[in-house]
Amino acid sequence: MQRDHEVVIVGGGMVGAALAARLGYAGLNVGLIERGDAPTAPSGDFDLRISSLNARSLAFIEASGTELPEARCCSFRHIEVWNQDGKGHSLFSAEDSGLERFGVFIENRTLQYALWERLKTLPGVTCYTQCAPIATLTSSDSRLVELDNDKTLNAELVVGADGARSTLRELAGIDITTYDYHQRALITNVETELPQQDVSWQCFTPTGPVSMLPLPGHHASLIWYDSEAATRDREMLSDEGLKAAIEAAFPKRLGSLIRVTGRASFPIKRQHAKRYIAKRLALIGDAAHVVHPLAGQGLNIGLHDADALADILLDQRDMGDAKGLHRFEIQRRLANQAMIGATDSFHHLFTGSAPLRRLGDASLQLAERFPLAKRMMMQQANGLNPFKRG
Repeated sequence: MQRDHEVVIVGGGMVGAALAARLGYAGLNVGLIERGDAPTAPSGDFDLRISSLNARSLAFIEASGTELPEARCCSFRHIEVWNQDGKGHSLFSAEDSGLERFGVFIENRTLQYALWERLKTLPGVTCYTQCAPIATLTSSDSRLVELDNDKTLNAELVVGADGARSTLRELAGIDITTYDYHQRALITNVETELPQQDVSWQCFTPTGPVSMLPLPGHHASLIWYDSEAATRDREMLSDEGLKAAIEAAFPKRLGSLIRVTGRASFPIKRQHAKRYIAKRLALIGDAAHVVHPLAGQGLNIGLHDADALADILLDQRDMGDAKGLHRFEIQRRLANQAMIGATDSFHHLFTGSAPLRRLGDASLQLAERFPLAKRMMMQQANGLNPFKRG
């Protein structure tokens, strides 16, 4: 049977579009399926959905020739973490970790738009919008994806990058495990009086952390973790009421707020696919795993999935080769399981019982006393090899 593409990717979000751009730039014939429309150019106030891109993620995106708009990106070179009810405190600096910067904060829609603009220039990439898979079948040398617009695509490999509620994952019969943290996060975009765009900080409290993610100019994205009820109540406050609540509860270093520009909340849950692969199929990003967002690594590990898969695919003739897919699953499941374990540990250490919080306090003090350990931690968090010199 004649194939439509070498690789078909289901899901045109940040991770799916990044993989399509990387493979398309390398000369592969790629089909990208997106349920919605192509993204439009961002404008006006910053969007509420903000992500960090670490060193490995930035390198992967740049490897596809994608250019990010500097005006809507904010580089950060310091990360500060401390415990509100103890003495634990740790400051991580990019320079101390052998890096020029830890990464950038960017709106999800800005990154997605930049990637789609790059896809327009790649002749080997075809984008199918306003459609979604309704069935998938496999043969010895290909996989078929039937779409809800009466079209069927045939490829050597189909990749699921269609989010936490992945249709492709369900069609492939891959189960998931889930865990509810019984917390909710309130995201608030604000304009601040003080400039603090060089640092991202997080303060742990008994009810959950509060975090500041810098945005360009005097803007920031604030994340406030708490119980479902408390978060819902705050979300219903007027702009002035929410502004006052933030200034009263957040660390004084945040300073006064000029205005609130947007707010939304979401539940905190963990999810992990029991398998990342099936015959001529692979899952990446949120389709494979959803981690606690307190470390800001959700998008990064999804892009690391795409990076690892691209490296394997570009080194083999048959995109759906079972050995290559098996290697991808082993590599990424080990890395992602380690990240899930780390974020779980942070959550329970700093929001658990008093003895656990004291242990978390001690862990921050310990990290601050050993520069080499701090360097290795941040190299690992940036997707780099902490044992490689230079």
